[in-house]
Amino acid sequence: MGDDPRAGTLVPAQDVVDLSKLTQAFFDRKPDVSMPAQRVSFGTSGHRGSSLDTTFNEDHIVAITQAICHYRTSQGIDGPLYLGRDTHALSEPAFHVAIEVLAANGVDTAIDAGGGYTPTPVISHAILRHNKGRSKGLADGIVITPSHNPPEDGGFKYNPPTGGPAATSVTSWIEKLANDLLEGRLCDVKRLGKIGTKAPNIFSQDYMNDYVSDLDSVLDMDVIRSSGLKIGVDPMGGAAVHYWAAIAAKYGVGLTVTDATVDPTFRMIPRDWDGKVRMDCSSRFPMSRLLARKEEFDISFANDTDADRHGIVTRNGLMPPNDYLATCAFFLGSERGAFRGCNIGKTVVSSSMIDRVAGSLGRAVFEVPVGFKWFVDGLTDGSLYFCGEESAGSSFLRKDGSVWTTDKDGLIAGLLAAEISARTGQAPDVLFSNLTKDLGRGYYARIDRPADGNLRTRLAKVTVSGVSATTLGGDAIVHKIVNAPGNDAPIGGIKLSTPNGWIAARPSGTEDIYKIYAESFVSEAHLEELQRDAATILQSI
Repeated sequence: MGDDPRAGTLVPAQDVVDLSKLTQAFFDRKPDVSMPAQRVSFGTSGHRGSSLDTTFNEDHIVAITQAICHYRTSQGIDGPLYLGRDTHALSEPAFHVAIEVLAANGVDTAIDAGGGYTPTPVISHAILRHNKGRSKGLADGIVITPSHNPPEDGGFKYNPPTGGPAATSVTSWIEKLANDLLEGRLCDVKRLGKIGTKAPNIFSQDYMNDYVSDLDSVLDMDVIRSSGLKIGVDPMGGAAVHYWAAIAAKYGVGLTVTDATVDPTFRMIPRDWDGKVRMDCSSRFPMSRLLARKEEFDISFANDTDADRHGIVTRNGLMPPNDYLATCAFFLGSERGAFRGCNIGKTVVSSSMIDRVAGSLGRAVFEVPVGFKWFVDGLTDGSLYFCGEESAGSSFLRKDGSVWTTDKDGLIAGLLAAEISARTGQAPDVLFSNLTKDLGRGYYARIDRPADGNLRTRLAKVTVSGVSATTLGGDAIVHKIVNAPGNDAPIGGIKLSTPNGWIAARPSGTEDIYKIYAESFVSEAHLEELQRDAATILQSI
């Protein structure tokens, strides 16, 4: 199946999402908990859905928030809760409903001082900043965002005191209790009336200043400023939209925001490969606006809606996410003296170029399933200096080797591209090209395709014995894994490897699609052969 012919075009005015209908459905539609699709379900990054499908509605938010309050009590978490939201339309009503439940439960809740939007990494930074050196009065957080998902979607994430995405044991606990509350018609919920943000235990937090003023502890902002680089940034209508002007003003960098529009319909974002509006900064279709202006800047980049992902654009075009992850791992491992002895975190579906970079630096690789939650401990204790996911998410340590965030941070990823350019005199893609001369070149691709619930379930539960294939791309299969090498956790799919390449398949945790990943260290033609063989193998699962 090829790309939708509408990919790269704007949605006609008559077809943009109806915000009033979306919001009305949020309050009017009540989930039927006897239907699995309408129950609370935490995927790789929180509960997501749409009010139009009765999968993200007022009752869901009430139940999840109350469950989080109970979880806090059960764990003795009694510090502030940092609450943030992105620019999706459903984030607004969900934000106010959450406040009503948090206030009724006596939770001291911090919200943005200016009433604005808050990126995911900013909430992680706030939690860690508060908890540093504490053993009591620990903080946690909620981020209301469906990430880069379409305009009609909503999302709700919980970050415990570790600052990063909650572990499966935590989300399962919250999910079960939330569904129990829904089954009980929310009788055991505490909720105040329509209070706005004036409850006594709701207070303002200057998230932006706290985060922006701390950036020079994780990046060399002086070298970026002194380089005189022309930097372009597209916030893609997301939560970081006002942060970039503050960063430019604070550090005196030559940064231009190419579009500061905030419109919950996201009508200004070109449609993605499947014809849907999706704020995916790693996809060439939504990124076509910034790509059209690449000659204006020495380096440019974009973030998705909650700013936990990055898209890097040089004058040669959009840099593949895996290429940039390998480049970051090499640059940071070479330049930051405090990172000596620290290792690299990657997901099983990220490029093996990262493994080759690690080998060249004498570092080990901690390879885990998809999900940034697996990197939280390594970033916290400083054993992992850089962690990345193939979907353009990453974070890294402060310059002194201490933790910065334990959630993905698209802002520092973009600014690191500027630091790389300033310090080396080369754009990140040129540095990567030089790496391939010594380490070899990989040919990597990910294909996203529609999948119904049945196929997603089969893929998620596949076993090694369930795959009888012995060859792939003309080579013998030497490894079949359904658990990650780094922590033995299930990868939610399968990965097959040969001496010259590999393929992996897994269902999306947030959308009705499945993903086929493939990488060849031979040629583009061999990559295509791997993909064809993967499709044949998957048909037998």
